[in-house]
Amino acid sequence: MLELTGITAGYDRRTPVVRGAHLSLAPGASLGLLGPSGCGKSTLARVAALLHRPDRGTVAFDGRAVAGFRHRAPRALRTSVGMVFQQPRLAADPRLTLRELVAEPLRATGRRGEVDATVPALADRVGLGADLLDRRPHEVSDGQLQRACVARALVLRPRWLVCDEMTAMLDASTTAALVGVVEEYRAESGAGLLAVGHDAVLLGRWCGRTVHWDEIVKD
Repeated sequence: MLELTGITAGYDRRTPVVRGAHLSLAPGASLGLLGPSGCGKSTLARVAALLHRPDRGTVAFDGRAVAGFRHRAPRALRTSVGMVFQQPRLAADPRLTLRELVAEPLRATGRRGEVDATVPALADRVGLGADLLDRRPHEVSDGQLQRACVARALVLRPRWLVCDEMTAMLDASTTAALVGVVEEYRAESGAGLLAVGHDAVLLGRWCGRTVHWDEIVKD
């Protein structure tokens, strides 16, 4: 179980963008978080993915509260969460090829020996042609780059996925393809999914349950 309790977070303690948020997600479940732009849902998504330390509140996995965030979180916990961001060009190192981008988590966790077998198979799974793997971000489209970012999020086979406006910059066909990839992975792995967005129709079709921002903020 992933539980966020009383989360207050932001980038200036004097003006937090999230105040008193509560959220829970069971393994294997898919939860949509619906809210308008600027409400703080992306910040909460980063907290859930252990990428941002909250000012107050608790993040707990399987009943155990998280003590460290980002690189201070235990590796096993940190790598159990995969995140896909809204803007792939801000989430990708422009110096890396797409092959290196997808392989980055494997190399960072000492699993370089798995790169040659894992990356091509995963690239194929997300619909990324082998001819694109040696290109850099500026040489591919937003949709192609987001496919690589989804592959990167899945490469360590996480128990939890956080998708923050994953499809906001994509066309309808790419959106459908990547949602299908995430759902296929979730079905086979039992991973829990938190999908953040402002498109009620998409979240309603994608997720088993959708909550509105106003329902989780109780401060």
